[in-house]
Amino acid sequence: MQALSRIRLSMLDLVAVREGGSVADALAVALRTARHAEKLGFVRYWLAEHHNMPGIASSATAVLVGHIAGGTQSIRVGSGGVMLPNHAPLVVAEAFGTLAELYPGRIDLGLGRAPGTDPLTMRALRRDRVESEDDFPRDVAELQQLLAPPAPGQRLVATPGAGTQVPIWLLGSSLFSASLAAQMGLPFAFASHFAPRLLLPALELYRKRFQPSEHLREPYVAVGVPLIAADDDEQADFLASSTYQRVLGIVTGRRGLLAPPVRGFLQGLHAQERAAIADFLGAAVIGGPATVRAGFETLAEATRADEFVLVSDVFDPELRLRSLDIGARVLREAQQALPAEA
Repeated sequence: MQALSRIRLSMLDLVAVREGGSVADALAVALRTARHAEKLGFVRYWLAEHHNMPGIASSATAVLVGHIAGGTQSIRVGSGGVMLPNHAPLVVAEAFGTLAELYPGRIDLGLGRAPGTDPLTMRALRRDRVESEDDFPRDVAELQQLLAPPAPGQRLVATPGAGTQVPIWLLGSSLFSASLAAQMGLPFAFASHFAPRLLLPALELYRKRFQPSEHLREPYVAVGVPLIAADDDEQADFLASSTYQRVLGIVTGRRGLLAPPVRGFLQGLHAQERAAIADFLGAAVIGGPATVRAGFETLAEATRADEFVLVSDVFDPELRLRSLDIGARVLREAQQALPAEA
């Protein structure tokens, strides 16, 4: 129970395009959701870079970060993340430096080292560039330098960008990113919303190897949590079938738009398909309030996380907001009960 006392809530939005809807509809839903998350007291609202995926409208991540920041008042807004190998560090520094000047103290820069797309699109993004394992640490360090105050005689200066010191997070689903975040003294967000297998080993490694830096004095961990909350377990499982369909499309290579829920969807699948979905959603919390509380408690105890970054792929935008309401209320009530139970 005590592990819940430190948890803060944030949100990661993939800006899902729904069946029967348009990209413009998806962008409108994202802004509405961000405003709702802000009212609920969420710490940050992140957008994820993906390309050439018909059901995801967050490819121009920096543009979307500006749109969400401009439509909200106080919540932090950022990338969860920008896939750094797709971009020159100077371009990222200028984009997020501009955002930091427009919305001071509200912009985050989460960085990933995956392409966020398929090999064909990756080649279109990177042109002839061939990425090596050493490039990502070097690019992160270069980006840090570009966002720092310029040194005397520094010839390459990000304008805007220099001196904004936009907070950098490292994102990942592997031990590599955990180790690099620890070495550089940066906050670490684990992508357990789709790849939870190495969650606990990565967090253990990050905390064990963490070196304090000018950016962060002690380890800080956020974990991705798929959340589908409803009034009861049966309704939540029904709503989660939209997520099950999306995950099945990912693992079978047949991606599409976010589909409406289907009653009994899992029961109609082969055992191997059900197992693949369960593995993908190993960190998911799906259910009514009591089940959500138990799921939050279990995840908090296991990870000792500082933040849960919620991902909620509910087809009906109103029920998505309701899912966030329930998650926020459950956590708040659990935290308020802690002193009496301690």
